[in-house]
Amino acid sequence: MDRFLFPRWVNKFVPLMFGVVLVGAAYGGSVLFVTTSPEILNRGYRPEQPVPFSHKLHAGRLKMDCRYCHNTVEKASHAAVPPTETCGNCHSGADSTGASKYAAVHATSVALEPVRESLATGESIDWMRVHNMPDFVFFNHSAHVTQGVSCVECHGRVDKMDVVQVMEPISMSWCLECHRNPDSHIRPADEVTNLAWGTEAGGNEMSEEEKRLLGKQLREELNINPSTNCSTCHR
Repeated sequence: MDRFLFPRWVNKFVPLMFGVVLVGAAYGGSVLFVTTSPEILNRGYRPEQPVPFSHKLHAGRLKMDCRYCHNTVEKASHAAVPPTETCGNCHSGADSTGASKYAAVHATSVALEPVRESLATGESIDWMRVHNMPDFVFFNHSAHVTQGVSCVECHGRVDKMDVVQVMEPISMSWCLECHRNPDSHIRPADEVTNLAWGTEAGGNEMSEEEKRLLGKQLREELNINPSTNCSTCHR
């Protein structure tokens, strides 16, 4: 049997085929890199919560301190999700006699039914986590908050958000940039939960350069030297 031979003109398509494969591989790699980037994966994430809690109302309009709900940020590595009893201080609702245990703000609100049910049964509300660090990363809230790093630096102006969403990439390079150049991210420790600090609304409008210079002064006075060693976060 005679062996089949491709016509000579087919040879022209061989380089073209390799070119298509290389371009396709480059395109696929680029898409994979971009779509798996923390900046793409995290930013804008805003899960729907079982109770429509508005930070804009509570932290913004009502000026509630972040630490009223997240009461461990100054003494623990994690920022606690408040127990239902904290919500119940204002939203306990009315009992069978018509009296409320603490306060009955919006006592009959349908949106707050999960809160009243949780108070009655002792079952926790299944809150959806918004900011979630990988298991291999150690982050200490207290180490940052007590040294003058505000909630704003990582979480943005939550006092302006009806629904909290991820504002920063929270990537390794993003964290390292702050550790290497911390001055503009440091403020007086007693202003950490004043999310409007440095603005006209906060009563002390400052330029970015003024914030940086103040941060530098505080860093030197408090001997703040953020580590960039791998073991700081990867333990």
